Amino acid sequence: MFDHPSFDQHEDVHQFFDAKSGLRCLIAIHSTVLGPSAGGTRMWNYASGAEMLNDALRLSRGMSYKNAMAGIPFGGGKAVIWGNSRRDKSEAMFEALGRAVESLQGRYFTAEDVGIDTADIQIAARQTGYAAGLTNGASASGDPSPLTARGVFLGLREAAMRAFGTDDLSNRTVAVQGVGSVGGYVCQHLAEAGARLIISDIDGRALEEVSARDGATIVAPDEIYDVDADIFSPNALGAIINESTLPRLRAKVIAGGANNQLSDPEMGARVRDAGILYAPDYVINGGGIINVAAEILGSYSLDWVYNKIDTMVETLGRVMDEAISSGLPTSQVADRMAQKRLAKAAEGA
Repeated sequence: MFDHPSFDQHEDVHQFFDAKSGLRCLIAIHSTVLGPSAGGTRMWNYASGAEMLNDALRLSRGMSYKNAMAGIPFGGGKAVIWGNSRRDKSEAMFEALGRAVESLQGRYFTAEDVGIDTADIQIAARQTGYAAGLTNGASASGDPSPLTARGVFLGLREAAMRAFGTDDLSNRTVAVQGVGSVGGYVCQHLAEAGARLIISDIDGRALEEVSARDGATIVAPDEIYDVDADIFSPNALGAIINESTLPRLRAKVIAGGANNQLSDPEMGARVRDAGILYAPDYVINGGGIINVAAEILGSYSLDWVYNKIDTMVETLGRVMDEAISSGLPTSQVADRMAQKRLAKAAEGA
């Protein structure tokens, strides 16, 4: 654990196993200096336990940075479940997840993420008071995906303004990787703005729905890197900007909702050297956790959420402007800004 390349002074890493339901779960808490940790639960059919641990460590660290940059009073945490989200789910599994979250006594709040929907979290909430993104309750906020997509779209326009001198997307082609809960809403925003869409996903049904609604062109998953597009918007899984995919991209902007898009920290400089403006993922995709935070705080207001998302997009603009003026990779500028916010909070504590 302590010499793992993705370990970053994480406060807690918890392993949970429930033999009855088959739950195999890790909950990683990176930092609580800003407040109790908050982040979604992801369900994925990992190739190994080592891959699962790496995902939990990277995602929870990303949540610390995301929450700090979003300006909400929560630290960073993440739960990951090892399993096939289409085959292995059961009520017993998510009740076991709820008990696992409850056992942490408020150090971690959970919500939806990849492979998990509001119905799953609603079941977990039977066993814990530390679940959000719910459909029932006085402050229930529901599925956070539309708010994540709203922030991604607004952030994408900020990046376009800096890369092309205008945020008008009516003559832009956007390659969207992943058209699920977040990517589908991103496509809808882009289509309404007049953008031409090229889309890919492993879910054929989702592709057909988005194509029919938004007039998007469908390509095979591996072909999305090679299309002639102005903007590449990754909205699926992480580490998709790497040594093999970066040379294939023709886009001038990378802006999407996926977490941990860069395969490693050094890739930020490679993206800059390729002449591509990268909108750091944990800055642009904070709309969903802002929405969840409003629910956790107990007085949900959509106006408050929208204002926070607008502020988040302004922060993204500052990151890109500083990167452009200094010559530093946007990822490095964002990391430094997030680390300063966390350090200041730690000093105050």
